[in-house]
Amino acid sequence: MDIFLDTSDVLQFAIRIEENGEAFYRKASSIVKDGAVKRLFDHLADEEIKHREFFKHLLDDAGRYRSDITFTDEYMAYIKDYIDSKIVFTKEAMEEKLSRVKDEKAALGLAIQTELDSILYYHEIKGFIIEREHKTIDRIIEEERRHFNRLSEMKKRT
Repeated sequence: MDIFLDTSDVLQFAIRIEENGEAFYRKASSIVKDGAVKRLFDHLADEEIKHREFFKHLLDDAGRYRSDITFTDEYMAYIKDYIDSKIVFTKEAMEEKLSRVKDEKAALGLAIQTELDSILYYHEIKGFIIEREHKTIDRIIEEERRHFNRLSEMKKRT
């Protein structure tokens, strides 16, 4: 059986990812001592705000169109399982994981994994978003990849 996706649900989740990402980077910045790592986390927190605002804009537009794309129950189950299994996207899970972070390397490792999870999610949601917005989603994916690269480089130097 095919079902229609409620695009607003996908966008609301993306907004939560960005809100939690900002909170994560702010908290991580307050934990680390290394100035370069602190500055990187502050910069990435600011980037998450920009992404959140973009998704809010898309959410405002979401009511103006109805996706005619259908997805199988199996695909929807995959997306739901992915979201449910990625508890790192919840504020509580991030706070719990950050409470165990003892140094810059651990904070960077957690940030890297979170960016990878975000990249996968944004790649998957492209199929749920109106086609005219795909290039913008691609730009966000590229920004998340740049975040991943910057974090990885910083981790190598730490």
